[in-house]
Amino acid sequence: MSKKPGRRLLGQNRMLWLLDALERDPGRDQLIDMLGRRVRALPLGRVRDVLHGTWLGHPVHPMSIHLPIGSWMSAAVLDLKPGRSRQADLLVALGLAGAAPAALSGLVDWAELRREQQRVGLVHAWANTAAVGLYGASLVMRLSGKGAKGRALGYLGLTAVGAGGLLGGHLAYRQAAGANHAEEVPHVVRDGWHRVGGLDEFPVGEAVRCVVDDVPVLVVRESGGEVHALAERCSHLAGPLSEGTVADGCVRCPWHGSVFRLSDGWNVGGPATAPQPAFDTRVVDGSVEVRLPLHEVPEAPYGSDALTETSVDGHRPSR
Repeated sequence: MSKKPGRRLLGQNRMLWLLDALERDPGRDQLIDMLGRRVRALPLGRVRDVLHGTWLGHPVHPMSIHLPIGSWMSAAVLDLKPGRSRQADLLVALGLAGAAPAALSGLVDWAELRREQQRVGLVHAWANTAAVGLYGASLVMRLSGKGAKGRALGYLGLTAVGAGGLLGGHLAYRQAAGANHAEEVPHVVRDGWHRVGGLDEFPVGEAVRCVVDDVPVLVVRESGGEVHALAERCSHLAGPLSEGTVADGCVRCPWHGSVFRLSDGWNVGGPATAPQPAFDTRVVDGSVEVRLPLHEVPEAPYGSDALTETSVDGHRPSR
């Protein structure tokens, strides 16, 4: 009698199988919930959005890790050559100084991820914490005159950094943590105007979900007659904006609280680092139509009426 196939698919990479298993393992979920609450409760104020990278247009964390990793890698190379201990010691210390802001930016991002991403991210953080501990011990040994032990601890720390980098790559490229989940919208929706419904189908001040070329679109009609349309899936983690809160000319994602301006999709509050694709709108014979902006036509200066104003009958001025 033949054996039943195991859980690991034939030919599947063992490392990927282990990482997929890590995503599905609920054993650390209580710890994740507790840590997530504490990170979200940190009194960071506007610094939180700075750490997310809303000002940069993408997450800060991948950029901030270059200082510690680069410093430690350089120290490892210098440790191979005699007479370079002072320079290597300085690089180890520099890496430790850069690890703190990198860890903080990673934590605020991690607290706003999906559960499967948080499971991998937690182990990613453990690996990097181990690396910091090993490099801290390495620096102590180096400054105490025990260079051989310091170098050995440094190489162990670099190994931990490599393991953390593997998990970070899985988060970014396999699980799409930090990616713009609305990037494909301009490439999927066809050019031209698309009818999304009659004007009376859009109650004033309410978020309504429509579909254009299989792409969900959020439509909001304001009291002054203006009609706004954005890609409906949040750029942060594809949360349903149509289930969010509309207030003060913005919509707030119900999943992680990202705030987007209805007039142009700009992300005025994180954790989203990318704006929502915004559509031009018009009302023709009582029907609301939307289209992607014509980027080849020069836009009006920022803040001008031509960019945001909608005429009384609901038509947006020609561009």
